[in-house]
Amino acid sequence: MMAAFPESPIPASSVVGQLRAACASDWTAYTQHAFVAQVAAGTLPERNFRHYLVQDYLFLIQFARAYALAVYKADRLAEMREAAAAVTALLQTEMQLHVDYCAKWGLDEQDMIATPESRATLAYTRYVLEAGMAGDLLDLLVALSPCACGYGEIGARMIADPATKLADNPYRAWIELYGGEEFQQVSRNAVTQIDRVAEQRLGSDPAASPRWSGLVAIFRNATRLEADFWQMGLDLTA
Repeated sequence: MMAAFPESPIPASSVVGQLRAACASDWTAYTQHAFVAQVAAGTLPERNFRHYLVQDYLFLIQFARAYALAVYKADRLAEMREAAAAVTALLQTEMQLHVDYCAKWGLDEQDMIATPESRATLAYTRYVLEAGMAGDLLDLLVALSPCACGYGEIGARMIADPATKLADNPYRAWIELYGGEEFQQVSRNAVTQIDRVAEQRLGSDPAASPRWSGLVAIFRNATRLEADFWQMGLDLTA
């Protein structure tokens, strides 16, 4: 089993931890991508980061739609409320925080909305939505987990790594956002939610379920699409 480093919000024994272990090389390619390394070093060209920020905003719009789909896919009222709260948090709080942060980089919300989605954004977001439409709540949450949980691991790793440059790093606020306790708790909550939903549907050992290979495939595809999203930022592709 792929071990979590101590600061990771993803325990190795969790469902997400087991999915990560099943897709270890793809997970490493995503969480230790060159884009991430350049952010940590403060060497990523600003035009690349700005391109990423705009596409990430467009991604968040579809991310909110995915959580709205989770309300429909939920079998239990508590799950519906949990998903509805996530939609509200995304639309009313997180997206506004993203807009405020982007403004510091000279990016206007209306200009971002008017920007076409890149092929990487389209591929990733539509894959997540299709996984949710075709499957159940667990399929959808697994498709969302490389983002919801992976960014937490990336942030925690950056903060813990002594090689990460914080002083005079133009991306320090971004690093501290995802490495900070508030987002770490968001990631831990997502891990716990998937554990609970998986146990309710698959029993105490989800990896022994006939559905496990399908969940691994969803997780692997979403993880690869996350890596493609970083590459989009490096390549400045539309």
